[in-house]
Amino acid sequence: MRRLYLVEPVVALYAFSSFLIYPLVQQYVYRRLWVQLTNSSYPASTNTSRCAGNSSGAGNSSIIQEVQRQASLFSLYSELLSTIPSLMVTLVLVAYSDRGGRKVTIVLPLVGTLLYTSAFLTVSFFELNIYLLIAASFLSSLFGGLGTFLGGCFAYIADLCKDERQKTLRMAGVDMMIGLLSGVAALSTGYFLRAAGFNWPFLTSALCQSLILLYAVFLLEETVKEVPPELGTPGGAGAMKQALLGFYQVFAGAGGRRRTVLVLLMLVFTSFTFSYVGGVSMVTLYELNEPLCWTEILIGYGAALSTTVFLTSFVGVSAFTYCGVPQLVIVLLGILSVTAGLVLLAFARTTVLMFTARVPMFLAIVPFPVLRSMMSKIIPESQQGALFACLSFLESLTNNVAAAVFSSVYAATVSWNPGFVFLLAAGLSGVPLSFLGAVSLYGVDVADGDGGAEPVSSEEGSPEENDDNRPLLS
Repeated sequence: MRRLYLVEPVVALYAFSSFLIYPLVQQYVYRRLWVQLTNSSYPASTNTSRCAGNSSGAGNSSIIQEVQRQASLFSLYSELLSTIPSLMVTLVLVAYSDRGGRKVTIVLPLVGTLLYTSAFLTVSFFELNIYLLIAASFLSSLFGGLGTFLGGCFAYIADLCKDERQKTLRMAGVDMMIGLLSGVAALSTGYFLRAAGFNWPFLTSALCQSLILLYAVFLLEETVKEVPPELGTPGGAGAMKQALLGFYQVFAGAGGRRRTVLVLLMLVFTSFTFSYVGGVSMVTLYELNEPLCWTEILIGYGAALSTTVFLTSFVGVSAFTYCGVPQLVIVLLGILSVTAGLVLLAFARTTVLMFTARVPMFLAIVPFPVLRSMMSKIIPESQQGALFACLSFLESLTNNVAAAVFSSVYAATVSWNPGFVFLLAAGLSGVPLSFLGAVSLYGVDVADGDGGAEPVSSEEGSPEENDDNRPLLS
């Protein structure tokens, strides 16, 4: 059977199956906690807002706030328990993929996600204790999780694309595909839930993930055919040691200027991820809270609208790249886009304003593929897996820490200002802006519209230090 060099179908179906249940996870936990804390059924409503027919004064408001607090703490516990295993597996597997192949970084996370979805289906179907979901989250993290999966996919694309513009656009295309498919899934989730309950969406997601796993195992071609001589041969504990050494060599092997630029770009990447992910992770709970009290239908529409930023960001990257806009400027526009959207979210008290607040974030995803492509060009081809292992490690760590921190902040501030977390996230967006300014002031040669850039001068270091004097960024 002829195999394919197309990782995009894996990413697309993974996004669809994940976002089919992602908006349901917090809603399911929220409803189960409501039943436990109130000893009454969850208030169903066909109105646009559950508050419309369920406003009974301060007593009801205090119940809602307590459920909100418990739900945010549940998210905190789940994130904390799954963080360390996922980070370690991501670091080792994606770095090891330079020697052992990229498919291992794609297949194992798919297995873990399938186990996680199956656990949700089991808990929902048999109405088991919801805290078993925390154990399921820990178990799935042993397979690497989303960070490992995306790290492997981006390293796979880096293997196939030698041209920098092609690499940037294809990585942006992967982000767009995530957005489009997750948007379709999120849009249908509310109707799916209202028509069939929680069990059928979980089952549908599990079936999709099984299909993805079969494609990845039997149809996806491996890109690492031969191990570069300088990396040795895979196998045994020595290969794992070499994988960790590859992570170290990403920094140690670069010259002084390249290393500084790489570190600064990683700081931009992680600090922006922290503020963006931390802010948007609280949106569903915010929508369930007063005065919005959104139903599952509106939550689905909101999630679908949020995912359109993947499409608009891809269009933005394509247009900016075609017009020759410097890459640092593209990243700047993306950060400012997120900041404006978060500020509006903090003051959204009506349904119309909640939808409107998502509009300024139309370039929210732009910084991610651009930064990945910029960093990929600095690192030799033989260390692409180690680089994306590093990025996936940092991204997973940042995602989990951000979710934990913002869950704690939301639990502490929900009683007096639920929108405070969005203002905090908007304020923290100034951190990546400061690092971005440091990159610019450091004198990095940013490519013009044709992709050209001046090489590093000999005064910066020897040819060995500067990786064949390749231009820093384009």
